[in-house]
Amino acid sequence: MEIRAAVLEEFGKPLVVQTVELTEPGPEEVLVRLVACGVCHTDMYTASGADPSGYAPCVLGHEGAGVVEKVGADVTLVRPGDHVVTLFSPQCGECVHCKSDKTNLCMKIRAQQNAGYLPDGTTRLKRDGEELRHFMGTSTFAEYTVMPEIALAKIDPEAPLEGAALFACGLSTGLGAALRTAQVEPGSTAVVFGAGMVGLGAVAGARLAGAERIVCVDLSPERLELARGQGATDLLVGGDDTVQRILDMTDGFGADYTFEATGLVSVMRQAVEAARMGWGLCTVAGVAGKGEHLEVIPRWLIQGRRIAGSSFGGLKGRRDVPELIDRWMAGEIDVDPFISHRITLDEVNKGFDLMHAQDGIRSVIEFA
Repeated sequence: MEIRAAVLEEFGKPLVVQTVELTEPGPEEVLVRLVACGVCHTDMYTASGADPSGYAPCVLGHEGAGVVEKVGADVTLVRPGDHVVTLFSPQCGECVHCKSDKTNLCMKIRAQQNAGYLPDGTTRLKRDGEELRHFMGTSTFAEYTVMPEIALAKIDPEAPLEGAALFACGLSTGLGAALRTAQVEPGSTAVVFGAGMVGLGAVAGARLAGAERIVCVDLSPERLELARGQGATDLLVGGDDTVQRILDMTDGFGADYTFEATGLVSVMRQAVEAARMGWGLCTVAGVAGKGEHLEVIPRWLIQGRRIAGSSFGGLKGRRDVPELIDRWMAGEIDVDPFISHRITLDEVNKGFDLMHAQDGIRSVIEFA
């Protein structure tokens, strides 16, 4: 079938919306009609060329939600008509990682995804006979996509798909960082560095976990006010003295939990330093640029601080994303403030421009 999609032709150049060919789903694959897709920082990061694992040409997009249109042979997890969220972090349920509670990094199709292909090592996307690779196994900057069934989370059909799309990456990453990776304890103090999509999700996750004090740090007063709406009790405009101010707020000890959601190594360092001596945990959810390194002073660790990385918030997507969406539908998570702009597929580059300008939190592509 012919579909319209946004293609990354060359790093550092605008995406080109054009007609491409999408072939039928194969065994254990599913055809999804996209209804909404968030424009995520990861898409912009790859398009810029900063991602050392990026590739082109490919169809970008990974924060999608839609409806199952058709299934291939041997598909058992979804059926036509189901509402789904696309998962760049699949869950096969069978590999050594899926069977462990210690990680969410499914190994079954990881190598193929990283290379831009579907599980059989080929693609379903073509343009004038030339193969186009699949971004993160999803390629949701398109009217339709073909994905492995293990990379789809079946969700409540009553959930608005424009909001559900945010759970495909940014919002779930922040929520999961607090709820799954860090496992924030009731009555604790948490500090979140960065009030973008991931950081605001971490604020909401810390609130859901019962943190007594939640400090959010950002340079934007407008974003800090959004953090207040998600449960932040204290707001700090970031600066060189941020760590000292956090120490002053915590009797000199630091926070029980800190979360880094900016991708800036200088802020990662602050997040480590601001973690409580003795047991403080710094969870890093931001993605640093190519070639950047975080310098950790051994003294910080000897004093009992810990550092954890968090991919997709440690969530097992098919299991945990539907649960988070149920909590949204129950009124525990406020998603509406995150959707700052509604755009069309043809305006996808405008979504990147808005992100560069830090105008709003998330632009969502709405498909007709």
